[in-house]
Amino acid sequence: MADIDGFEAVLTQSLTIRVILGGIAALFGALVAEWLHIPLPWMLGPLMVVASLKVASAPISGTRPLRHAGQWVIGTSLGLYFTPDIVTLVVRHWGVIVVGTVLPVLLSMFGTWVLWYLGRTSIKTAWFSTAIGGSSEMSNLAERWGARVDLVASAHSLRILVVVIVIPFAYQALGFQGSDLRGLSAGVGSNKEWLLLISVTVTAGFLSQKYDLPNAWVLGPLIVSMLMTAGAYVHLALPSEVIKAGQLLIGWSLGDRYRPGFFKAAPRFLTSVLVYTMGSLLIVAAFGLLVSSFSELSLATIWLGYAPGGLAEMSITAKVLALGVPLVTAMQVSRMALVVVVTGWFYNLFVRRIEARLPHRAE
Repeated sequence: MADIDGFEAVLTQSLTIRVILGGIAALFGALVAEWLHIPLPWMLGPLMVVASLKVASAPISGTRPLRHAGQWVIGTSLGLYFTPDIVTLVVRHWGVIVVGTVLPVLLSMFGTWVLWYLGRTSIKTAWFSTAIGGSSEMSNLAERWGARVDLVASAHSLRILVVVIVIPFAYQALGFQGSDLRGLSAGVGSNKEWLLLISVTVTAGFLSQKYDLPNAWVLGPLIVSMLMTAGAYVHLALPSEVIKAGQLLIGWSLGDRYRPGFFKAAPRFLTSVLVYTMGSLLIVAAFGLLVSSFSELSLATIWLGYAPGGLAEMSITAKVLALGVPLVTAMQVSRMALVVVVTGWFYNLFVRRIEARLPHRAE
């Protein structure tokens, strides 16, 4: 019994050391990225450094509570943008948001063909790998329908990595920078407001996780802080240092997904995912140009709202660049909700019939 307790103590100590080293690596990446003037330094710096070290088998790690803390920061801060005036603005642009919920279905169809044709995978694995939803939600659906869960999870990790890196650098090169500073000018608030906001949003995060809400620690706090702000119960903005910490934790958690040999495993499949992701960005760019000709919204805002990245990552980009944060958030949330709801249903109703007509492909 003593030997078992001693072994568990060593494992716990080892994990603690790896997490501490991971935090040091993430902070180092953020500081270097800021010094080099890389866009979104507090997210991209930790992401690139931690991912590189993980692929190189460095003894570093992340931890789920810290990832949830970062997601809570981002979700809560995004909700604080939704003042009554902003809610009215979002409703006025409902047409742009609706287009953004339909576009992911078209991207999934395109991606399914690319992964089936180039990646030589089955239709069902290709379908769940290209649905623009959360990695965990799509992996669960893939397992339910008998697809390759490891390939699905890898596809979503690579897609997010590419989009999160390409878009900020592209926006920097194009000189896209907005002036949406409404959330940054909110009042400091009273201790009572802060206590109310923190307690309610943290509770929302735990409840969302308990009931398996997609992206629970982003969406739960976001919805609650949005309702509180729209109802004028609070008028707050998280300090910039807290926002930076949240970005660092998000970047760290994204980088922590990678493992040694990630890019050597199923190279043909991962190459097809890369082709699909870059093709999706081009399709989104074309749709954004078309929609912007009928809308008063800026092209940069529409592109971010339609981008095939994650809710937290694209909303962070909008926040840092001051580009229509509430509208980008509304488009990303609407897209995520639709994809989670219809992906399994769409596969069962349509995609399976197509798959049945094709030769069986072993994976």
